[in-house]
Amino acid sequence: MIDDEKQQDQDPNSTGETPEGSPMASENPPAPENSNGSADWELELARAYQSAQGDRSPANAGPTVTGSSTNSPTADAAEPWKRELAQANDEKEALKSQLQAASAQVEELKNQNLRLAADFENFRRRTQKEKEELDLQARCLTIKPLLPVIDNFERARSHIKPQTDGEMNIHKSYQSVYKQMVDGLKQIGVSPMRPEGEQFDPNLHEALLSEPTDEHEEGTIIQELERGYILGDRVLRHAKVKVAAAGLSVVASDENPDSSES
Repeated sequence: MIDDEKQQDQDPNSTGETPEGSPMASENPPAPENSNGSADWELELARAYQSAQGDRSPANAGPTVTGSSTNSPTADAAEPWKRELAQANDEKEALKSQLQAASAQVEELKNQNLRLAADFENFRRRTQKEKEELDLQARCLTIKPLLPVIDNFERARSHIKPQTDGEMNIHKSYQSVYKQMVDGLKQIGVSPMRPEGEQFDPNLHEALLSEPTDEHEEGTIIQELERGYILGDRVLRHAKVKVAAAGLSVVASDENPDSSES
């Protein structure tokens, strides 16, 4: 009896049935009804993941129509870039126009600056010339009244002949004053004319007398009657002179009247 039970324990197939609650039956799980169930589950999970990623993308915010090229994710993603590119081009054209306008304004200001500089240079030269002219006129007006004094000193020197020591002292004293005045005039640019032997020039000389002579060429100054003075290139006083004229030609005449008269 005991041997039969051991044989049954060692050979479970001896009866031809397997007990439902036996430990051998519970160790092996039943085969799944669908062998592709695991693969389908993974595929569904991948699709859900892709869908979630597409929902988070700005390009897939709107509805997508399958098979439409205008509403495809690529076209929707490129649309903002196109708008930004168009806006950048507009800004570039606006900046280019502003740059051209600024360049034209700079060129105009540059030309205006050059014109102002030229006008200022002309004004400076004209003002300097007017200043020099006024200074020359002022010196001329100051010096002219002193010229007769110089003439009187020269007449005194040529006519007065001192005889005594006292007269000689007086002569030297006023001659020193004359020399001091002449030196002062030279320092400010006054110089006397020396016209004798030169040709008469109405811009410098004033002819008071003319003398017919064959010794000098006609129009030559043969004597200075009153000294003339110049200041720089300005005539302070014309020199009064005597000018040589052409010699007189004596023509012999017949004492008898014309014999043709009867």
